[in-house]
Amino acid sequence: MSRAEHILNLARSAGIMITTAESCTGGMVAAALTDIPGSSDIFDRGFITYSNAAKAEMLQVDPGLISAYGAVSSEVAAAMAIGALAASVAKLAVSITGVAGPGGSANKPEGLVWFGVAQAGKPTQTHRRNFGAIGRVSIRTNARDFALDLLIEALEGVLNK
Repeated sequence: MSRAEHILNLARSAGIMITTAESCTGGMVAAALTDIPGSSDIFDRGFITYSNAAKAEMLQVDPGLISAYGAVSSEVAAAMAIGALAASVAKLAVSITGVAGPGGSANKPEGLVWFGVAQAGKPTQTHRRNFGAIGRVSIRTNARDFALDLLIEALEGVLNK
């Protein structure tokens, strides 16, 4: 069973709808989930907010937050996940913002990705991963897979209460 199939089964069992807010992955998490027939049972919508303006307009991310911390930051990843929950009927959101490359900077190197997980009634969590300069395709694929793992972890947490 694929990660996405596992997520769909867990979400159905928990009665939870999911939303995604993606930047550097450009919708890869949403695509993985919606590749599975019947995913409309648990997947509400996905936001591809590649530009800073899209993050502000679609997810209500404060432009001041982006100015202060940069789009690739814990603060923006959290705000993206919270914004996706607010703009949907979902109860679980995952967000991704990172540097897929090529290139980057000393502070934000190629392969640096921040993830946010927001759940109704729970504190928002962020996770940082530096996949290294392994190439754009690999960074994006690894980010997608890590986000799917975060959804599994969150859903298992709900079901194991």
